[in-house]
Amino acid sequence: MPKLKTHRGAAKRFKKTGTGKILRAAAFKRHILTGKTTKLKRHMRKKREVAPQDAAKLNRMLPYR
Repeated sequence: MPKLKTHRGAAKRFKKTGTGKILRAAAFKRHILTGKTTKLKRHMRKKREVAPQDAAKLNRMLPYR
């Protein structure tokens, strides 16, 4: 059987946990940070879990992770 290829763009952006959940970085942390509060920027450092609607698609993109 042929092997599945990992989607390299997704591999750089998402990480799978040991239990199979997919984590992503927070949005809105790239630029115009002077207008955002320190508290908001601090909370955006954390990883978030991907929505279940997107998780199925990402599981196909990351078959061996």
